Amino acid sequence: MPNILLIEDDVTFSAMLERFLSKNGFTVATSYSSEEAQKKLSTTAYDLVFTDLRLPDDDGISILTKVKEKHPDTPVILMTGYAEVTTAVKAMKKGAFDYISKPFNQDEVLVVIKNALQGDKQPSVNTEVKPVATPNATSAQKVSSKKTVTGISSASSKLNEYIKLVAPTDMSVLITGDSGTGKEVVAKRIHDNSSRKDFSFIAVDCGAIPKEIAASEFFGHVKGSFTGAVNNKVGHFEAANGGTIFLDEVGNLSYENQIQLLRALQERKIKPIGSNKEIEVDIRLITATNEDLLKAVENGQFREDLYHRLNEFSIQVPSLHERKEDLLIFADYFLNLANEQLNKNVLGFSDEVITIFQQYKWPGNLREMSNVIKRSALLTQSDLIEKSVLPFEVINPPRENQQAKSFSTKDNERDLIINALKEVGNNKSKAARLLNITRKTLYNKIKEYEIDA
Repeated sequence: MPNILLIEDDVTFSAMLERFLSKNGFTVATSYSSEEAQKKLSTTAYDLVFTDLRLPDDDGISILTKVKEKHPDTPVILMTGYAEVTTAVKAMKKGAFDYISKPFNQDEVLVVIKNALQGDKQPSVNTEVKPVATPNATSAQKVSSKKTVTGISSASSKLNEYIKLVAPTDMSVLITGDSGTGKEVVAKRIHDNSSRKDFSFIAVDCGAIPKEIAASEFFGHVKGSFTGAVNNKVGHFEAANGGTIFLDEVGNLSYENQIQLLRALQERKIKPIGSNKEIEVDIRLITATNEDLLKAVENGQFREDLYHRLNEFSIQVPSLHERKEDLLIFADYFLNLANEQLNKNVLGFSDEVITIFQQYKWPGNLREMSNVIKRSALLTQSDLIEKSVLPFEVINPPRENQQAKSFSTKDNERDLIINALKEVGNNKSKAARLLNITRKTLYNKIKEYEIDA
């Protein structure tokens, strides 16, 4: 049974961590000061030292040095707050095995301890959350892009609970939330935790499919059924048979396509265009939208019967602004991905950058954060991402009333749309993202204001 020395001056936290480690098969000795820890280290050999970075009579760097002088082969793990990144990086360079940022995930603690005891610097395949600015460059490079972050905030806990409850069922799920919050990630997690996980997960962007070919995309077609049908085509529904089909931006479907979708869901059968043969399909449907579908139903733009068919269970994905406790966990996750994709060894973020991240509103949510960190990692030539490589809009965000580019009056709405279209070279998808509205809404506004687009 591995023997761990835990050095932590917070008595309550120390007792909690001791109980957790003991429950998981470790023998734990506790010290509340550096002096007390040095006495125990002089008489007992420990398999691992777990120490807080800041103690009343010493600091983690000094403790690390003392441990390594007497027991060079004993791994040392530091516990640190998010604001002490630079110190943690120094500790890694002085021989610390790893460090964990408070508050931390229990699974993460076990993974890091296991790796330390095995002398393995590679991250476990089961870890979902890594601390901010992991100074282990090898780990940062090798983190798999297939992993997801669950978060520790109350908003994330509620989201995770809903996913856990609905995943084992066959209920249709409607996922709502702002653009960039990770609705497809939530859909994939539902699929991966369901009985259908060994079958296909097919994601479809309804906003990118012209209504004229939607039926062919969904249900397939046979060769020669229409001009351009030079081969048989398997539709998304057939491809997802046995698994899950995820329809993103479902509110963008035309009324005719809505009728076709409803019929397929009711009958659980599809008929490829040009075919007389019906194909039975067993699929689980998950949809997503950042629009108010109920309002669309009231306006006659979305079928009420289809809405109720899609909304057997609904999940609201919180914005990044609602998950403040998770912000730096997500930042570290995206940095690990950037290191992997760019073959970089960036260790983390400077204290100044962390402060900027915490103060920024992140209107583009996780998608924006991912892009900002990837760009910054590419430009970084040192260990830490500094303020100098951040995009201008993150360092100097516009005033609150300008940032959302909200449509406060009819007088300026038309001008905002025209300016946005000019700014992105008439690319309507980019203009919609810039204005923080859907493409469907943008097209409706262009028509309403008779804008020459």
